[in-house]
Amino acid sequence: ECPLCLLPQPPEAFPSLASCSHRSCWACLQQYLRLAVSESRVPVSCPHCPAALQPSDVHRLLPEPALRDKYEEFLLRRVLVADPGTRWCPAPDCSYAVFAHGCAECPRLICGREGCGTEFCYHCRQPWHPDGPCAPAPSLATPTAQLAQPEELAHGEALAQAEAEDIKVCPRCSAFIMKINDGSCNRMNCTVCGCLFCWLCLREISDVHFLSPSGCTFWGKRPWSRTRRILWQLGMVLGAPMVISLAAGVAVPVITIGIPIYMGRKVLAGGPGSRRSSLSRCQQCLSVTSSVLLSLFVSPIITALTVGIGVPLVLTYVYGTVVLSLCR
Repeated sequence: ECPLCLLPQPPEAFPSLASCSHRSCWACLQQYLRLAVSESRVPVSCPHCPAALQPSDVHRLLPEPALRDKYEEFLLRRVLVADPGTRWCPAPDCSYAVFAHGCAECPRLICGREGCGTEFCYHCRQPWHPDGPCAPAPSLATPTAQLAQPEELAHGEALAQAEAEDIKVCPRCSAFIMKINDGSCNRMNCTVCGCLFCWLCLREISDVHFLSPSGCTFWGKRPWSRTRRILWQLGMVLGAPMVISLAAGVAVPVITIGIPIYMGRKVLAGGPGSRRSSLSRCQQCLSVTSSVLLSLFVSPIITALTVGIGVPLVLTYVYGTVVLSLCR
């Protein structure tokens, strides 16, 4: 049975994949690849796990030559976008990549595409401006008609502001990304270059960004205010010893006592009343007693490792990262 369409299929209808051991029927995989490539979700991951499908499997499963060419183009563009020295020609309908490594001192670039030859700036990626500084990036909210009435102008500005809040650019490749600004998750992943960034501050992030004292929240429409962020950081610095002591005081007895109880209950679950157990009552009691005694010796070691590693890490974070953030 195919796990995607839930239809019974013969064994030969399930192609093998080089990336993982999951199986789906030919028709489901082909439809899945069509949608993924059409939506530029390249590299394409397995429909059952995060493993990326190998290009050879994608070419074998995609029947349309146009989609295979588009897949190769998306793969190439993703590699080029991730390269910090690559610049894209700003001319309309060109999108030609220019390798510009070491061009920061001489920022004048020329598109090498035949018939184009557009000159543009390495830094701002706008048409070449020899007599002036780099222009700021164009705003998403461009003004409309100049002769509009005040009410229409105010309404247009409100719509433009709403659109500017819902549409932002990727900090790595400058691709436009739309998000419903309803307070949902602010951890964004660009489908063009794979950049993981924060929707609030538009900075590339790691998994601990929303735990750092940056003011950005995992959920919400805007970051914390400066006053609220400083108060939270001061509270962490002043209250860290008490909170850590309380957490360690609770964790030590819970781990020390909880592990032997857990192991005893787990062994006891296979006792005489269980069909899976063939041990006698005496053997069962001996097994439970030995597991509890062994756990009593092991649990203090686990407790010491947990407290000995966890407490220094928390203290380093609070009195390192948080204090540095306060000093800024």
